Amino acid sequence: MFNSIRGTITGKLKESVYVLCGGLEWEISVPAIDIAALPPIGEEGHVFTWLYHREDQVKLYGFAGEERRATFLELIKVDGVGPKGALKIMGGITQEELEKALEAEDISRLESVPGLGKKTAQKMILALKGKLVRPAPETRYGDLVEALAAMGYDRKAASDALARAEKDLPDDVPGPEKEKLLFKQAIVSLSRDWGMGS
Repeated sequence: MFNSIRGTITGKLKESVYVLCGGLEWEISVPAIDIAALPPIGEEGHVFTWLYHREDQVKLYGFAGEERRATFLELIKVDGVGPKGALKIMGGITQEELEKALEAEDISRLESVPGLGKKTAQKMILALKGKLVRPAPETRYGDLVEALAAMGYDRKAASDALARAEKDLPDDVPGPEKEKLLFKQAIVSLSRDWGMGS
């Protein structure tokens, strides 16, 4: 229903911001880290939103970027987390640190986040490892990573496979042809890796 709200930031609290837009002032629950990333009070801000609607409660959650919202939506799928828990978790650890902790299965780092216990940290690793990793910047092939992820491959593994394939291709291969070759080679590499791991 709501994708985002753009308007004047009129207030910043511990876990919420006020945004004035078209004569309406919205109260939006936002992780502390995202609050810090938004513009100062009095300036225009752009908040990416998600509407939580239950019989007894309607609440609008907001984030400084689409990636942060995507992380929140993955977190609330984890058993025992929920929107309120996800907000606290995201307020206590940066996106990069969260991704690293999940990939490294660093339970102690996750446990250091306020309100996050060992059992929930373990559940998060099981549910989210490989899901929050961004394509490696050196590969410029985010669409291919997403296509491979849609086929069930781990994003980080897909990104690494594309990076390896890119090194093996001649420089004079045309763009569209290059993408096809990279995609094919990455699938071969990933299938081989998965076969070795099984």
